[in-house]
Amino acid sequence: MFPYTLDNKRYHTLNYYYQTLFQHKVFKVSLNANFSCPNFKNGNGCIFCLHGSNDYDTSKNKDLIKQFNEVKNVLKHKWPDGYYIGYFQANTNTYAPVSILKEKFETILNLDNVVGLSIATRSDAITDECYEYLEELNKKTFLTVELGLQSSKEETLKLIKRGHDVKNFVESIKELKKRNIKVVVHIINGLPYETKEDMINTAKFLNDLEIDGIKIHMLHILKGTELETMYHKQPFPILTKQEYIDIVIEQLEHLNPNIVIHRITGDPNIEDLVAPTWLVKKFCVLNDIDKEMVKRNVFQGDKVKDSN
Repeated sequence: MFPYTLDNKRYHTLNYYYQTLFQHKVFKVSLNANFSCPNFKNGNGCIFCLHGSNDYDTSKNKDLIKQFNEVKNVLKHKWPDGYYIGYFQANTNTYAPVSILKEKFETILNLDNVVGLSIATRSDAITDECYEYLEELNKKTFLTVELGLQSSKEETLKLIKRGHDVKNFVESIKELKKRNIKVVVHIINGLPYETKEDMINTAKFLNDLEIDGIKIHMLHILKGTELETMYHKQPFPILTKQEYIDIVIEQLEHLNPNIVIHRITGDPNIEDLVAPTWLVKKFCVLNDIDKEMVKRNVFQGDKVKDSN
């Protein structure tokens, strides 16, 4: 039995992590604080990007507290004693003066039953002053900073117009970790022209950086993006569901068991999706990963042990 799960998974689940830490059911409430992104300055951002980190056009003009309470009011009927983490998700949530960050973050932090914040950002959008503020924030609440990397392969970062290199990302990780701030990293499997080995190497690279958590996504091509144009002009291979499952499982095997798995697939809006269509059945993908790990009798961290 894998020790870091409450529901027979073979990897370190977020549910286990929160339940162990808080002894309560914990929910992340996604928020749009109407930040922009430094990568929009020279175009539309990363080639896969549509409306920022997610499609938040309907919420960007809503008051933060109103956004939060709309979610909380639904959840509290089933979990009246639940705890909440304010998840600043849309776009780059440190891309503003610290005075504005304080106003936005602490508005949510002061709400009842909010036990922490999760801040999604980029490694090239955290100033020295912001690092100092995050360190201060980390001392008074449960803070997680989520950094997008997508791939550890420099050629891929240039192709997807990421706007920063691997060195910049590593420097940011070091700055956060020396302040004892928890770091979750986002990666994408199936980026154009990457091999299975490239994707496995990204997991190994992050394991060596001793991150706290990871979100694994499958590339999805969305209508209206530069990636869609590229795909129609010169189609590149898209991972099948089985290929994706195989890669995710091997990535998990290369990650230390103490790294929390926040996500292992995505759930794109079907109206925006060009490919792959198998992604819309999120729970089928999750279940198939579980079944295949049982079939292979493998667990998160197995190949870390083998290499020691």
